[in-house]
Amino acid sequence: MFKMTPNILRNLITDKATRLYPFETREPWSGVRGELGVDIEKCTFCGICALKCPTGCLSVDKKEGLWVCDPFVCVYCGICVESCPQKCLYQELVYRKPAEANEKIVMKGEPPRRKKEAET
Repeated sequence: MFKMTPNILRNLITDKATRLYPFETREPWSGVRGELGVDIEKCTFCGICALKCPTGCLSVDKKEGLWVCDPFVCVYCGICVESCPQKCLYQELVYRKPAEANEKIVMKGEPPRRKKEAET
């Protein structure tokens, strides 16, 4: 007990080493890989991002024009952003807020039409 007394007294006097996250957050540094976003108007629904994703958190349906991301599975590695040929994926400079339930991010866009479909 007496061996811990100096450590206890030092901890009472000094500032806290932790913060009350998510109420107190720090500013993200440059180059942080934050929350995944998509510019759905530029997306061609090619599915390369879903193929390259190491965790399989992305799914793309070209016929329906759906882009789905499961943020609870995503590790925010940025491979999908780097591999997107249209450069419509991006990572924001903020982290995703804590959530109580698993909610998927679903974006619906207009899939590109073939030349024959566009002519009719």
